[in-house]
Amino acid sequence: MANLVTLSRLLLLLVVIGIAYQAPSWWQFLNVPLLIVVFVTDGLDGYIARRRGEESLFGAMFDIAGDRIVELTMWIVLADLDLVPVWVPLVFVIRGSMVDAIRASQTANRRQSPFAMMQSPLGKWLVAGKFMRIFYAVLKAHAFCWLLFIQPMPALLPDFWSQWGGLMAGIGAVLVYLSVAICLARGLPVIVEFVYQERHTILGKLMPQHSGRH
Repeated sequence: MANLVTLSRLLLLLVVIGIAYQAPSWWQFLNVPLLIVVFVTDGLDGYIARRRGEESLFGAMFDIAGDRIVELTMWIVLADLDLVPVWVPLVFVIRGSMVDAIRASQTANRRQSPFAMMQSPLGKWLVAGKFMRIFYAVLKAHAFCWLLFIQPMPALLPDFWSQWGGLMAGIGAVLVYLSVAICLARGLPVIVEFVYQERHTILGKLMPQHSGRH
């Protein structure tokens, strides 16, 4: 059931994208509540999994994959619509690909939830901590909803946009740059700990060989 909720989020995302690419109309303001539903159901699938006893490694990975699909798709679409610079989705794609590759390798080796692998207190707080996960999700949701909210305004409300467009675009830019900053801050501990663990593993294999030569 929880996995079906995750899948439904992806289908609803396609509806949002379809509306965003239509000619400017009042219907495009509908994208904001639809996108809110997409993000609300992100927490709903986890709740259902816990209540129904359906928690599993696959479910955790599928939930992360669903989050990544929503996130990257939205950044790419917003860049294509000229609502964010093209470097923004590139940052998220590169960071997401590196972190997901590390998580996949560690999950296969340890058979643990990806969020249970952080070792340092800072890494646990930034990556696995409930507050930061919620804060990051809410921040991205605000950025996506705000940008889709202002998308049709220049065409539908030209007088309003001429007066307030600069401020509203500025708010959108702040939300985008904060999202990028938190994205990098949450990805860095995963990469640093992976490099440290790999270095420790390599040194552990070399030490017995070095000791055996004496």
